[in-house]
Amino acid sequence: MTATFDDGKDDGALRTIGELGKALGLKPHVLRYWEEQFPTLEPLKRSGNRRYYRPEDVALVEAIDRLVNHEGYTLKGARQAIEEGRVALGEQPDAKPSSTPAPAASPASDDEARLPEAFAPAVTGVGHTAPEIVAELKDIRDKLAQAVGA
Repeated sequence: MTATFDDGKDDGALRTIGELGKALGLKPHVLRYWEEQFPTLEPLKRSGNRRYYRPEDVALVEAIDRLVNHEGYTLKGARQAIEEGRVALGEQPDAKPSSTPAPAASPASDDEARLPEAFAPAVTGVGHTAPEIVAELKDIRDKLAQAVGA
């Protein structure tokens, strides 16, 4: 999600916490909390501790928002991804992650080879979204409940 400002200001203009929050649908207290959690997010502060976000701060907030609220990262995971440079600031990721499944792992032992298919280790592709992971975990829970009940 790219911040859309309809206030008539130039794209390179400084933004207040309220303007940024409105554009991204975030409350000011969330932005202030993220400042504590992400050392690289450091907007300018003027008299009365009033915050002004530069364009690079806006890009960083957009990346944090995308990672945490849309891709299911924890704050710690998002901070690591940003610090390690695995996230391009100001750019949107590909529309959909690759749906090509990863190759299946070979059983590590004979015991694993004899497990019913429901309990066989599954190798899943990287890049699942949070809703997909939740659905997969619920499916696993149901299979376990069914196996224990049987």
